[in-house]
Amino acid sequence: MQTMQLPATKQKKVFYPESDGQPMAENTLQYEWIVLIKQGLESIFLNRDDVFIAADLFWYPVEGDNTIRLAPDVMVALGRPKGKRGSYKQWQEGNIAPQVVFEILSPSNRPLEMSRKLLFYEQYGVLEYYVYDPEHFTFNGCVRKDTQGALLDLSESELGNWTSPLLGISFHWDGESELEIRDPQGKPFLAYQDWLELQSKAKTMEAELEAEKQRAESEKHRAEMLAQKLRELGINPDDLNQ
Repeated sequence: MQTMQLPATKQKKVFYPESDGQPMAENTLQYEWIVLIKQGLESIFLNRDDVFIAADLFWYPVEGDNTIRLAPDVMVALGRPKGKRGSYKQWQEGNIAPQVVFEILSPSNRPLEMSRKLLFYEQYGVLEYYVYDPEHFTFNGCVRKDTQGALLDLSESELGNWTSPLLGISFHWDGESELEIRDPQGKPFLAYQDWLELQSKAKTMEAELEAEKQRAESEKHRAEMLAQKLRELGINPDDLNQ
């Protein structure tokens, strides 16, 4: 007797929101720091196509569950290609979790919320986690000694002059003044306005060099024309220089 094969039940399609309707930052200071870190990291990895950096992007670590998510202020996924994304769905990213996460505190952040974030990042594979309060100059960080272990707090003495094992950037902090982040060559991360000014100066210098080059070529051309006229008059230009 033949048995009928029942059609497989279709899996319900899950919608993964790309926004929660909240602004990326609550104030200009928090926003400036988010941009500072993201832009600084992008400049470091400019020539690498296998580093994905994002700010305020939803990260979904578990396929099929759109309630498990967070949007780190800045996150770095090494081993993932650059490109535009509406969200970071980990199962579509080779199951690679962002390895480094930054959070910039705002006045509304509460200890319970930050504890929840720490647990999330620890559970879903973050290897380095940094939290900075630009208003009160507090800085915290934790790293995993191995990929299977827990995120362990760095001491204040360690954080005072700490280099990220994965990114190569260094943090310089004394607890009383603004945190300074430097690239692997020791150059400080630049604020967006400082970066614009630097770019403007570089463009001005480039234009001046180009103008000087054109003036030199023009002078050379005039000298060649004058030498040619002297030759036409039967005068050797080289004799004039003796």
